[in-house]
Amino acid sequence: MKNKNTNDAVANIMDNLAQYSRWDVQSVLKRFNSSEEGLDEFEAGLRLEVYGPNQISTERPTPWIVQLVKAFVNPFSAILFFLAGISFIIDVLLAAPGEQSWRSVIVIGSIVLISGTLRFIQEFRSGKEAEKLKDLVHTTASVVRAGAGKHEILMTELVPGDIIHLAAGDMIPADVRIVSSKDLFVGQSSLTGESEPVEKYDSLKRKADSEKTPGLSELDDICFMGTTVVSGSAVAVVLATGNDTYFGAMAKTLTGKRELTSFDKGVNSVSWVLIRFMLLMVPVVFLVNGITKGDWIEALLFGISIAVGLTPEMLPMIVTTNLAKGAVRMAKRKTVVKRLNAIQNFGAMDVLCTDKTG
Repeated sequence: MKNKNTNDAVANIMDNLAQYSRWDVQSVLKRFNSSEEGLDEFEAGLRLEVYGPNQISTERPTPWIVQLVKAFVNPFSAILFFLAGISFIIDVLLAAPGEQSWRSVIVIGSIVLISGTLRFIQEFRSGKEAEKLKDLVHTTASVVRAGAGKHEILMTELVPGDIIHLAAGDMIPADVRIVSSKDLFVGQSSLTGESEPVEKYDSLKRKADSEKTPGLSELDDICFMGTTVVSGSAVAVVLATGNDTYFGAMAKTLTGKRELTSFDKGVNSVSWVLIRFMLLMVPVVFLVNGITKGDWIEALLFGISIAVGLTPEMLPMIVTTNLAKGAVRMAKRKTVVKRLNAIQNFGAMDVLCTDKTG
């Protein structure tokens, strides 16, 4: 359902852009109650309240209480919690007076507590560092405002109807319709994957089929948010900002529930192996011990103690400590890892290919 809604949103945005592409410049300006002199500051402020800041919605930072809970919620911790409960019943509740022992419960509980706390602290710190990095990045756009002329403003303050100036090296800050251009070439590789820049004009140069949704390459007079000016210059009017842009609609497909990492899958696999092994061994030990000795209560307790002995209680703390150590080492090299489990994926890489935009 989510994919269908996203596809519908992308199709609607492309239909709107195709319509603006076919209109002449004056019709587009009239549609947005704008002019080549730009919006005045008061009108721009009103539109900013209506349309919101020009930024793509990203995943909200996870509340610390949720991070804390997730740090303790994993298959292996569940096994240890179960074993701690069994140890509590056997060694404390069912033990004879004077023979009660909290040792196993305390040891297992401490291991789970230390492992989860280490994971929470490291991921919480990494999340805060990532947020600080976002705050350091400020992108501006050259905008024309009536009464104020041409000046730089934060990209997040752009609104539909704004008149902007584009030059070589600029990132297109929104979906725009070109008003005038001079030898304008735009790199659209972030959207299409094509390395060759595309020439853009101030009017539609090729005839588009009105019966179907046009492709990106067919809109000669439209520039998309997230693309870059390779050469030339242009003046353009902003058509859509933020999540209402083509780039914003596509970005929604990248947010949501994260896939399990190979580390997560490995931990789950080991946990299920242990569970299956215990489900096999405990009944066998219980039956053999009960038949040979005739004391079924003692046989049950011995079978459960076997389950406790089969579980490597220290493994979660050892794994978490190593992952945290890897995250700290990467932080010293100016790399922030928000999820500890991703460290294993980094370690499995031979070559990481990326461009300057990430």
